[in-house]
Amino acid sequence: MNVILLDRIGNLGDLGEEVTVRPGFARNFLIPKGKAVRATAENRALFEQRRAELQRDADQKLAQAQERAAGLADMAITLVVKAGEEGKLYGSVGTQDIADAVSSKGQLVERSEVRLPEGVIRDLGEYDIDLQLHAEVTVSIRLAVVGE
Repeated sequence: MNVILLDRIGNLGDLGEEVTVRPGFARNFLIPKGKAVRATAENRALFEQRRAELQRDADQKLAQAQERAAGLADMAITLVVKAGEEGKLYGSVGTQDIADAVSSKGQLVERSEVRLPEGVIRDLGEYDIDLQLHAEVTVSIRLAVVGE
């Protein structure tokens, strides 16, 4: 299915590009979230009329993400959790725990912005956690998981 992107989508394309995606991805994610429209002649003309407005909105979102990233730079978070003698946690530290800890420091972060490529944290220690605030803006914070 061909769609016209209304926003920058990582690993897919930039604003205004016409890309081919699987029908389910378009119907279930891109179109309902307002990130794309079907690539028809009518939608192409409508997009060209709105291109400046969409570009302005995209630039504004990028500037806000960069501003948030400046506030999060060099942030260090400490989470105190219950752990066994060998340093294994009784449970795990996930994206929601990290988002809550960062938000309690005064910088609002959503759970979906926290990136844990190796899955949840199950051991005590220090970790570098990436926060993807925008498709083009990623910032790292330092997370220390310590036992009670």
